[in-house]
Amino acid sequence: MRKKIVAGNWKMHKNATQTAELLNELKAQVSTKNNAQVIVAPTFVNLALATSLLEGTSIQVSAQNMHQAASGAYTGEITADMLKSVGVNTVILGHSERRAIFHETDALIASKVDAALQNDMTVIFCFGEELKDRQSKNHFNIVENQLKDGLFHLQAKDWEKIVLAYEPVWAIGTGETASPEQAQEMHEFIRETVRKAYGSDIAEDVSILYGGSVKPDNAKEIFSKPDVDGGLIGGAALNSKDFLAIVNAI
Repeated sequence: MRKKIVAGNWKMHKNATQTAELLNELKAQVSTKNNAQVIVAPTFVNLALATSLLEGTSIQVSAQNMHQAASGAYTGEITADMLKSVGVNTVILGHSERRAIFHETDALIASKVDAALQNDMTVIFCFGEELKDRQSKNHFNIVENQLKDGLFHLQAKDWEKIVLAYEPVWAIGTGETASPEQAQEMHEFIRETVRKAYGSDIAEDVSILYGGSVKPDNAKEIFSKPDVDGGLIGGAALNSKDFLAIVNAI
């Protein structure tokens, strides 16, 4: 049975003091009885602090990115082994900002997925179409190709460590709005695409998160859709009240 997950991607926000404040607020209120697995993804420099503060709680810590190589002359980069050495066993890969701003290709992201899995890490794999793709009605093709190019080289057993996160890039900070029905339509398509490639068991077991500006006032309706298994939360994850409201919406 697939997991319900709410993951907070903090992006380039929160220094060490602010990180500790937010994590202490969350751990005081996130119960082991929550219906959703709660994940937080602080910046690299605060990951060790996060794992230390959250030790013994049900909240998991994720990195926002990692390099595909095991080591080497890659100034400023972080390896899977480095993440695991500070207690981080989950990583976000293929985020829309990594694709758009840092020009990460499907092939590069696929190699990062491989490196993470080789180190027994869980991958939150991000993908989704831009506004021009939605307007040209090419959105299903874009999503299918990102899935195929990034993940469909994997063995069936590898999917135990994969969480999918659909990001409708066109509905994030553009003034456009994605409806819960549009979210469900795409999530259903994603699950069917996985089913065709790997069968019903894997398709039904994989969690598909929605990453399109989830907020306290729309979370419950979005999460009520049958193929939406939680959310990858951006701005609302930086405020404990808003983030907890989203967690409690499942």
